[in-house]
Amino acid sequence: MIQFMNVTKTYTNGTKALSNINLTIKQGEFVAVIGLSGAGKSTLIRCINRIHDISSGTLLVDEVDVAKLKGRHIRKFRRRIGMIFQSFNLVTRTTVINNVLVSFVPGLPLWRKLTGIFHKEHKIKALEALDKVGILDKAFVRVDQLSGGQQQRVALARTLAQNPDIILADEPIASLDPVTARIVMDDFQRINKEMDISVIMNIHHVEIALEYADRVIGIRKGEVVFDGEASQVTQEILQEIYGGKWEAEKAEMEEQAAYV
Repeated sequence: MIQFMNVTKTYTNGTKALSNINLTIKQGEFVAVIGLSGAGKSTLIRCINRIHDISSGTLLVDEVDVAKLKGRHIRKFRRRIGMIFQSFNLVTRTTVINNVLVSFVPGLPLWRKLTGIFHKEHKIKALEALDKVGILDKAFVRVDQLSGGQQQRVALARTLAQNPDIILADEPIASLDPVTARIVMDDFQRINKEMDISVIMNIHHVEIALEYADRVIGIRKGEVVFDGEASQVTQEILQEIYGGKWEAEKAEMEEQAAYV
């Protein structure tokens, strides 16, 4: 369970990214966070795994006060939380399986880190993770020979290999074409349902968010202005979330989809 209690985040330049956030996200939920660019969506999810520190309030993950963690305790905590980025964050000049094996590096002794020699068990887990996202046949292919969608699935497999309780996804389909985006979203949805892994996703594509997520959180100017089931989201609510700019934002999304 993730609990935000009166959480505020202010950057060093004085920008208030989050203001008085109060949320409870239960284990196994699929949550889409939507809103205009700069609304605070990325900041919200990046506070959960301490990429960003909160300025005030309390953020608990399974009753652990995230802000109080230090050193190795932060590293241990982050092992439970997978992070997926828009840019994939892969080493493109090596194989798919090597990219997935990276997830085991933090727990290895120094000599294994230096030599790159992994346990047989690690290799089996890496292959199993690739199988779960449907690209086992690409295990020994170089990443730079894969499509964008396949690369995002490698990133997802790398996250699954660490056996997380939570997956945070920051615009994971922003650079993908509509067909590939839905393939990747199918993976997220299946993993969420079959493995009971919480998925909290910052997503620009509202129609896809409403199609796949169980719950939608709307952020405007650092504040939660909507929190409810995806089926409850109306055009009026979207206007509220997007500050009256929903029609323009929708047109921009459609234009970007056509361009991709």
